[in-house]
Amino acid sequence: MKRLEDKALLVIEKLSETYPEAKCELNFGNTFQLLVATMLSAQSTDRKVNEITEELFKHYKTPEDFLSMTQAELEEKIRKIGLYRNKAKNIHEMCRILLTKFNGKVPDNMEDLMSLPGVGRKTANVVLSNGFGIPAIAVDTHVFRVSNRIGLANSNSVDETEKQLMSVLPKDKWSLAHHLLIWHGRRICEARKPKCKICPIAENCDYFNKKTQ
Repeated sequence: MKRLEDKALLVIEKLSETYPEAKCELNFGNTFQLLVATMLSAQSTDRKVNEITEELFKHYKTPEDFLSMTQAELEEKIRKIGLYRNKAKNIHEMCRILLTKFNGKVPDNMEDLMSLPGVGRKTANVVLSNGFGIPAIAVDTHVFRVSNRIGLANSNSVDETEKQLMSVLPKDKWSLAHHLLIWHGRRICEARKPKCKICPIAENCDYFNKKTQ
């Protein structure tokens, strides 16, 4: 049995060949818009978020722009997304704090990002990785499911899964691994019916190997 680190690198290599174009699938024009889009994506799909932000981001690009709307107006613009009232409230408050505490700039560190309303560790990692190029592994539902199925992690905890992935992958692969695991989860390793027959890493997957024993 190869070391887990070797397995992790092999899996990332194979997934890189399968998804050479893997990247963040949220559309955004700047780091602030990335933060807003990521906050909107909680318990929603990137596709639905992109539908909403395509029009929203044409007119609203900065915290000041968003605060030119009332919370009710923002709610109306994002009402097709789940939890829209709570998200509108958090985005409004987040914009106020960015202006009063961070000179209107999105902070580039975990502690300050997580001090913002509606921003948890996953959202902060997405912003650090895609907005600032800082290595990070944001563990969403796909990353959590796929990494534990494959056997790169073994935990019922999102935070522990993140720690385990960070420990078995080189730091310069963290952000790439995040995207690859998401793309694999959306396209092949689906929640209810994983497409094991066409999976490029089936022979390296604990779930598949146990199923075929």
